[in-house]
Amino acid sequence: MNNKLENALNHLNSILPLKQSQEACAPEVKELHQQILRSFVEKGRILTKAEMTEWVSDVPQAIDVLSSYDMVTFSESGEPLGAYPFTMLEREHQVRVNGHQVHAMCALDALAVGPMFGETTEVTSRCRVTGDPVKIQISGETILNPAEVGDAHVGIAWEAADAASCCADSLCLEMIFLRDAETAQQWLANDCAGREIFTLEESVQFASRFFVPLLA
Repeated sequence: MNNKLENALNHLNSILPLKQSQEACAPEVKELHQQILRSFVEKGRILTKAEMTEWVSDVPQAIDVLSSYDMVTFSESGEPLGAYPFTMLEREHQVRVNGHQVHAMCALDALAVGPMFGETTEVTSRCRVTGDPVKIQISGETILNPAEVGDAHVGIAWEAADAASCCADSLCLEMIFLRDAETAQQWLANDCAGREIFTLEESVQFASRFFVPLLA
């Protein structure tokens, strides 16, 4: 991994230290978190609170831990909504995996599902600037339709991170797909200090290095 990706990975881990938080959990809570992630691929949805009882003896306490670490997101009524990279909320980034259509928190998250689970996935999204559709087929870390994808990029507006808000409602909203290198450079030029762009190949590597360890 090159220095650019290493620095970006460190930056994201400083904002959302998912693996560090996971390792700080009790073993059964870590296992629950992993089962929640798997449920999106196996069931096409997040585990219900009733289903969580299979993995932990005290669901409310486990939920408090997962919520406090921003590992799992919940609705205002306390129902589980998402676990990075997945969400039950409708977002612009959709992933077809194992016969299920699920939503990803952000562009980077959408690219992570294939590497995480060793599955062939189809990511459907749009360029945030032009609105043009983006469709990416991925097997592991391999992009299967490079001709169709062209020179798509991922952009991250790092300054969107907000310590007062969960990452799903702040930074994730500004991790986006951009149609091509020219569009990406124009987007970057509007805020060179606070933004960063990555080629699609870089983005898949980035997503893989950040998310794959969560299942270990």
